Amino acid sequence: MTLPLETPRPDRLRVLVLTPHHADFLWLDSLLSGDSEIDPDVTWCPDLIDCDDLIRNASFDVIVWDCVFHGGNEAAFLQYLSVSSDDKPVLALSAELPGERASELVAEGAADYLSRQGLDRWSFPRAVKYLWYREQLNISAQGHLGRDVASGIINRDLFFDRLQQGLLRAERGGQRLALLHLNIDDFRSINESFGYQRSDQLMMKLAERLRHALRRVDSLMRIGGDELAIIIEKVEDSLDITRIIRKVVTLLDEPVTVDGQQLVVNASLGVATYPESGDSAENLMRRANRAMFEAKRDPGTSYRFYDRQLHISAGYQLRLEADLRNALRGRELEVYYQPRIDLATEEVRGVECLLRWNHPQRGLVGPDEFIPVAERSGLIVPIGYWVIEQACQRLKESAELGFPGLVFAVNLSFRQFHDRKMTETIFRIIFNANVDTSLLELELTESAMMHDPEYAQRCLRELNQLGISFALDDFGTGFSSLSNLQHLPISLVKIDKSFVEELGQSADAEHIIRAIISLSHSLQMSVVAEGVESEGQLEFLRQQHCDEVQGYYYARPMPWNELVQFLNSRSQAACLQK
Repeated sequence: MTLPLETPRPDRLRVLVLTPHHADFLWLDSLLSGDSEIDPDVTWCPDLIDCDDLIRNASFDVIVWDCVFHGGNEAAFLQYLSVSSDDKPVLALSAELPGERASELVAEGAADYLSRQGLDRWSFPRAVKYLWYREQLNISAQGHLGRDVASGIINRDLFFDRLQQGLLRAERGGQRLALLHLNIDDFRSINESFGYQRSDQLMMKLAERLRHALRRVDSLMRIGGDELAIIIEKVEDSLDITRIIRKVVTLLDEPVTVDGQQLVVNASLGVATYPESGDSAENLMRRANRAMFEAKRDPGTSYRFYDRQLHISAGYQLRLEADLRNALRGRELEVYYQPRIDLATEEVRGVECLLRWNHPQRGLVGPDEFIPVAERSGLIVPIGYWVIEQACQRLKESAELGFPGLVFAVNLSFRQFHDRKMTETIFRIIFNANVDTSLLELELTESAMMHDPEYAQRCLRELNQLGISFALDDFGTGFSSLSNLQHLPISLVKIDKSFVEELGQSADAEHIIRAIISLSHSLQMSVVAEGVESEGQLEFLRQQHCDEVQGYYYARPMPWNELVQFLNSRSQAACLQK
């Protein structure tokens, strides 16, 4: 349960306390209430499901998190808090002394850490107020930057201060930061052709367009008549930077309307990253500027990295994405099928449909290499629908070939839940294919439902009414529990292969697998174990009454023609045994 939410006054400090114990909440609430400087509005949340609902639908200034409150993975839950709460500051609490836990938790995303051993009416409110004031200053700085962009003000000092603060945050959190230096090509000609006033309006409109496309944690500033700079914080890898570059380049390629006239511009982008390219604002800016001038050698809107390796990596990702777009049109993609074996009967119960890419130059590209690119670019959405079409087609063929009860399982990406016409599109595919929908199974991960749980649940219910069944993939690797997923129409759970691989080596893995099978069966769900490669693994799973297995022990993923041969040989072997 959660304590009832009052309508918060705009001037009140709104605090969300995540702790499973009511006594601890009352204690923390009393510590805050004793501070005469603030009038806190404190909400208690002891449950993971309510936590997700509160964070998405209510507004809080500071989140106080008791570190025992998580679904099994502390780091993953802290990352989830940061993303879902739009980077609101998280004050972490635990029993350990600061020297034992503080640096680790701050590196993982907490804004501050306090030991419960030292909490009192002075230290706790002080830490909460500090985070609140810091967030207000941050929002105020963002507002100044936004107003400066909109008004065309050029303020290099403010920008350098913002960059220096970003570098300090990156250093404290052990994170990377990227600086993009953007210069409009041939701006002098634009000035001469359209006048200084229109050219200035052009820059402001471009800046405003880019600012709206960036994340809240990123900053954009006009630092010259024809120059913009963008600070990208919390960078994970070169793919993150590539995604931002792709978005910027796409927006720059769109015409800008000034006084009713459409103008098209080209720009050169220089990219420098912390810590690879420097550890000070001056060094980073100087190297991004040098990379920008290198980019001017290329025609059209282009970019260069100061760091050569990152330039190669980002360029490779962009080329891979372009090739992937062509692959979808050029029939280079292919579906492979991995059988799922019923442990009780040794029959092939179904197959999982897995995507492969036959690149014209590079040969077979592994899914680990191109699926992340497809997901980040959004290409996974049309690709996912194409795989469902292929599965429906093969489902009909399998019945005609004498395998009428074969289940076809297709992975559903979290990105597809961003498509508001997902249910409608899948319905159209299965209607056109005219297949038995009870033999179509959609596999989804816990993360697929994290973006918009309400919409995801509605989609699953609608598709379930059509007869489609659902499997929960990679179970055990997230922080949700099966009890939290009871309200979803899930009929099958897949044990992640990382646990199966540990069988015979880790007692913990055995306990986890036993618990998953037992809990799943109690909730009337079947269980499939992935990654089975040995007789020992198979025997353990059989003893625990696991329903089905999938892995190299029986068969690798294979093209359709090989699958048909595999099914025929299994069928013939079964007949001989009889």
